Amino acid sequence: MLSLLAQRPAAFCTGSRSVLSVTARSRNNYTTDSSQQVSTFANQNKLPRLPIPTLKATATRYLKTLRPLLDNSEYARAERAVSSFISSSGLGPVLQRRLQEVDRQAPASWLENIWVQKAYLEWREPNYINANWAALLADNPNFPAVGDAPPGQPTGPQLARAARLIVHLLEANDAINQGTLTADSQRGTPMCMNQFKWQFGTSRIARPGCDGLVNQYPSTATHILVMYRDQTIEVPVYNNAGQRASLVQITSQLLQATRRVDDLLARQAQPQPSVANITAGNRDNWANARQILEKDTANVESLAKVDSALFGVCLDVNVDAKDIYDPERSVALFTHSNSGCNRWFDKAIQLIVLGNGRVGVNCEHTPADALTTGSLLMEAMEKETGIYKDTASCAELAEPMPIQWNITPEVVKLIDNAQKEAGALAGNLRMLLGNMTQYGAQWIKTLGVSPDAYFQVALQAAYFRHHGKPAPTYETSSLRRFLHGRTETIRSCSEESLAFSKVFDDKDVSLKKKLQFFQQAIAAHLEYSKAASLGQGVDRHLLGLRAQIQSPEEAEKALLFQDPSYIQSMSFAMSTSNVTPGEKFRGAFAPVIPDGYGINYAMDKSDLKFSISEWLSSPVTDATAFRETIYKTLSDLYDAGEYAKRQ
Repeated sequence: MLSLLAQRPAAFCTGSRSVLSVTARSRNNYTTDSSQQVSTFANQNKLPRLPIPTLKATATRYLKTLRPLLDNSEYARAERAVSSFISSSGLGPVLQRRLQEVDRQAPASWLENIWVQKAYLEWREPNYINANWAALLADNPNFPAVGDAPPGQPTGPQLARAARLIVHLLEANDAINQGTLTADSQRGTPMCMNQFKWQFGTSRIARPGCDGLVNQYPSTATHILVMYRDQTIEVPVYNNAGQRASLVQITSQLLQATRRVDDLLARQAQPQPSVANITAGNRDNWANARQILEKDTANVESLAKVDSALFGVCLDVNVDAKDIYDPERSVALFTHSNSGCNRWFDKAIQLIVLGNGRVGVNCEHTPADALTTGSLLMEAMEKETGIYKDTASCAELAEPMPIQWNITPEVVKLIDNAQKEAGALAGNLRMLLGNMTQYGAQWIKTLGVSPDAYFQVALQAAYFRHHGKPAPTYETSSLRRFLHGRTETIRSCSEESLAFSKVFDDKDVSLKKKLQFFQQAIAAHLEYSKAASLGQGVDRHLLGLRAQIQSPEEAEKALLFQDPSYIQSMSFAMSTSNVTPGEKFRGAFAPVIPDGYGINYAMDKSDLKFSISEWLSSPVTDATAFRETIYKTLSDLYDAGEYAKRQ
């Protein structure tokens, strides 16, 4: 049976030109002198609520997005279904009134709970690849990669870089708790900061049928979760008085944590299966295992330590050398960890540090969008490049302690099943990186067009070249200008982009005419992007309406949702995300449908970077060949632009 979304949501909810780029703020961002800045949550009461579009507006825009995907008879059928749905005798007005009542009762946003529940918590398939997002962070010249990273043991650069990033993330947590993190704004418009309350001390909790979230704000936990050799370790980073540990202390804590695990495993004839591995499996299986674990009071305490930890830090030591030194393979490792080893995939933030000091992240998507988490990570990376003046050591810092588990044979079997499931998923996913060095955003701007719209239109042309048909495409727009806003979908495939794609390789069409089609495609993308950022997209409104259906009988009457084009238009052959800049942050995620691509991209000043993923089981996709088509399309667009400028 189809869920309300038909498939999982696009995994990397970051944005278009209408969203803030994933950029560190100023180095004063964590200052405790609140008199010099807008306090973190000072603008919250100034933010408007997310509007509910009219049925007519959504219907009109929705039908326009269907036009490039359907033939005339299919479009006529969809048009009849939409017309019936929004008519005075249709179900649309009933659902709209119910949604308006939800809005009246919601403290902040009609979409907030619907989105979290339908897009994430009800999803039963493994979220470790299907929903979690990952990123490769730039190497730090202050922590040069070692020539040799012996497998099976931590290295100095690994612990040093992990400790430095931990310090800066703890600084961010302190600033959020104290309300001194600078409030975001975009061109003078304040942005909602609520998601920052969900960055630290947050975990997804597996429950039958629908998961939950645990979070505390202010986030006052005194420890982080360290994963090492598949073992979970509680590592204190504050003392009981709330004083933060120094960099020297945190480095020592990490070393002590690894030694304690080494000693523990050395005493075991057979290592106990890792409870953490099951977080990579089916959510109901994990929920079942968690309920069994919770029958033991010691396990309840252990789960609480994991769930309340401020964030996770994964020290990977049993890693293939190619995964350490090849950035493309590192991205894949950060995405799926081969078979889900050495991770607790329910944590909102997990730093992953390899033996050569290379760092990535894997983040659970439910509580916050990648854009907000990414900004904290970028800030931490900015701060780690400078000289750090260490704080004083805190007194009476507790020692790291491996977290103990009492597991039954039934749980062991569920862990084994989860590992097999995770291994199959990881083995089916191909992750590639792309680097277009011929030009970047600076050159694109000389054409007088938006770099994001340029890349989206280029992707449409590349897909049409490669597959001979248009691609339903997802790009995410931020709704943070609204109270508790999350995201809206930009449907990038338009009549205009399809028209351009068709003429791009037509030798009988002049270059001048092609460029006119190109400009029309750019304009169409910008129009949809603006509408989406103002809460006037179609996907979230339709989701909200569908969530108001109360019976199978009503579902049958909701003709818009019964029409095949509804699911077809949401089967996104390309799920895309713009995470600019890309010098320090390269995101990655899986495709959202079996025959689709996942494409993350960043447009830096002088080059264009992207990642592309596919499911190897697909008979339709070929990421390696499609990457070459993207390169050629971007190069051909450059040649066309240069020619046009000479005329």
